[in-house]
Parts: sequence; structure tokens; C-alpha cells
Amino acid sequence: MNKVKIGVVGLGQRGTDLIENSILKMQDVEIVAVCDEYEDRYKNAAELVNKAKGYVPKGTANYRELVEMSEIEAVIVSTSWETHVEIAVAAMEAGKYVGIEAGGAYSIEDCWELVRTSEKTGMPCMLLENCCYTRREMMCLNMAKKGIFGEIVHCEGGYHHDLRYEISFGEENRHYRLRNYRLRNCENYPTHEIGPIAKILDINRGNRMLSLVSVASKSVALNDYASFKDGVNPKLKDTRFAQGDVVTTTIRCAGGETITLTLDTTLPRTYSRGFNIHGTKAYFEEATDSVFMDIANDFEGDVDWGKFDWAHAKENADAYAEKFDHPIWKRFANEKIEGGHCGGDWLVLRAFFESVAQRADVPIDVYDAAAWMCITTLSEDSVAMGGHPVAIPDFTRGKWIKPKKQTLVETYRLDKIPDIE
Repeated sequence: MNKVKIGVVGLGQRGTDLIENSILKMQDVEIVAVCDEYEDRYKNAAELVNKAKGYVPKGTANYRELVEMSEIEAVIVSTSWETHVEIAVAAMEAGKYVGIEAGGAYSIEDCWELVRTSEKTGMPCMLLENCCYTRREMMCLNMAKKGIFGEIVHCEGGYHHDLRYEISFGEENRHYRLRNYRLRNCENYPTHEIGPIAKILDINRGNRMLSLVSVASKSVALNDYASFKDGVNPKLKDTRFAQGDVVTTTIRCAGGETITLTLDTTLPRTYSRGFNIHGTKAYFEEATDSVFMDIANDFEGDVDWGKFDWAHAKENADAYAEKFDHPIWKRFANEKIEGGHCGGDWLVLRAFFESVAQRADVPIDVYDAAAWMCITTLSEDSVAMGGHPVAIPDFTRGKWIKPKKQTLVETYRLDKIPDIE
């Protein structure tokens, strides 16, 4: 069996988790080299590979040494947010496929550099946005492509995640979020929300995002947390954090749709992606795990569409999943899907590795990466100007109107419903 030979750069919590819980369980992928600026991290990753596979990959603190290795075909970048673009560009210039972990951009020029480098080298760059492959988001994608929502008017998403512990212990854990929350005020983690929504709205494939407005609340939650949480550096009680506790971003699209994104990571709360789809015929709501259908929606099939009971038709998404689960999920329903994010990690990595193996285009490409990542730096500008509208660049330079055909691995494509049932 031919194996895809890869290097992994960035071996903190995320990179180590991908290796241990997903990549090492894939029989057709070989980790040739591991890299982190901290020696203990790359040595730990090498030992994980040795225990699971019986060989020791090369370990290095220099990512340029890794990307120049001739035997490596693809590079996974799971470093701190601010280094993603630099490493991805170096890897593409070295002739490698690149998979970048989620995170926002620091400048529009960063996004253009990703696009230009991919175009110049011909090497695909895939954003490893796992929420594009999670079950409910994929069910809604399937429903949207089949017209079940009618005409989609508005979508909502959020990164609602209590990260106070992770941020506050950033120095002890050598984690990048702390320095970002000290110095930036923006929608710093947009891709979990915008990824699935962009695929549903055909962004960069017949539609595009035109402009955004972002506003931020005051920043007090991390100071409050430091005042009562044992072990937190007492200096954080008086640290001025730039990052607002809640950031709300509204996006307008060429097709007339609007999108609302919410970042909420420093207040006590349960985890949620706040994923909602509003159409003229139906509505999906993550909070109640429900699909609400209009009584006038006369789609054929064995689902009882006639129950027009908005107040009580809750927690019914499993019933709709029997009919509308995405073919990717149907295919893998009887198989053990490894990895985090309810299997999203596994599926997005499989999409990437199988694209590399077949030398195919990737389903979340460099234009997606640029469009989704740029929300961070543009929201930073909008917040700084009191919620002033900011234009979103067209990284396709007009090609979104009539997208070029791509050679995609059928099993994992997101632009249409794959023929794998």
C-alpha cells in the first residue's frame, strides 16, 4: 500500500491530538518528520509515532528543514495562529500540499500571499476546518442543496466556548491565545462558524461575501476570572485585555443573504457553535437541535411535514437526519470514525490526505481559506472604527461568478452532494 508521507509542524495540544487520535490510526499515512520550536514537544510526538508504528520520525525545531525534505508530500500546520501563513507559504514553495489548522489572519496581505503562492506554485492549500464535516452541519448542507430550506435568507454561527482556563494559563502552557487576547480585539476564531455556512451559501462558487461590520463588548471577564481562580498569575487581575468578551460580526453577501457570527470565549457558558439556518421554507436551530418546517412546504417523502407547531417541535433533528443525513455520514455510519469534533477531525483529514494521494484539488481550497481567515483582521479594523463597515476582498478576482471546474475526490466534496450513496 502506498502511503502519503507527511510532516507535522506545531505539536502543542492541537497538533499532538491530531497525531495521537487521528493520523496514527490511518494506515495509509506515514509521519516522516515532526517539528516544534520546543524540543520536548517534538520528542514527545516522535515517541508517540514510535509506540504506535515502530519507527522514529525525524524531529526538528526548524520548520524549513522539514518542508525541504524531498520525501514529504504534504505538511500539516498546527502552530500558533500568527505563524500559519509563513509556514504554509514555505511549504507550498517547497512543492508540498499544505493543510492549515483553523485560525484567523493578521493582515489582508497574509491572505493574498497564501493565494498568490498557491497559484504560482500550483500547490493546493487546504484549511482543515473540521466543522464543515460535522454531522448536523453536513445535514443542513444536504438539505440546502436539495432546496429543503427554500431560499436561504440568513445564517448564524458562533464560537461559544469557555476558554478562560486555557487563556489564563497561557504562559504556563506555552499557549498563544493569552498574548492574542492581550493585544487584539477581533473575531479571532471565525472559521468554525463561517466554514459550514460558506459552503451552504456557495461562497466563492456563485456567491461571495461583500462587507462586514463588527462590534465588541467591554473586556472584564478574564480579570474577574483571575481574581478568584486558584493558580492564575495574580498579575492578570490588573492586566488590560484588548479582546472584548463578546464580538458580534454581521456579513452581507452578493446573493443578498446576511450572516451573523458571534465570538464568546471568556464568559461562563456551555459549548455551542450557534449554528442556525433561516430559509423561506424551513429553519434549523442548533440550540434545540430542531428543524422547523413551514406547513406550506409540501416536499414529498415519509417525513410528516404537516405539523405546524413551532412551540413544541423541538429536538427533532434525528428524525430529519434519517432522511437528510449527508451521504458522507451515511457512508461512514457503520464505520468507526476516529478523532475529535464528533468525527469532523477524521473526515477533514481524510479529505486532505486522499486529495494528496490522488493529486487532486482540495474541497476547502486556498480561496476559501483566504476569505474565511480575513474576517479576523477585517473585524479588528471594524471594531477599532466603532463598527464601521469594511469591504471584504474578492480573493478569486471575479472567478466566483463562474467557478472553474475542479478535480475533487468525490467522497469528500462539499460543492455538491457527492454520488456515493
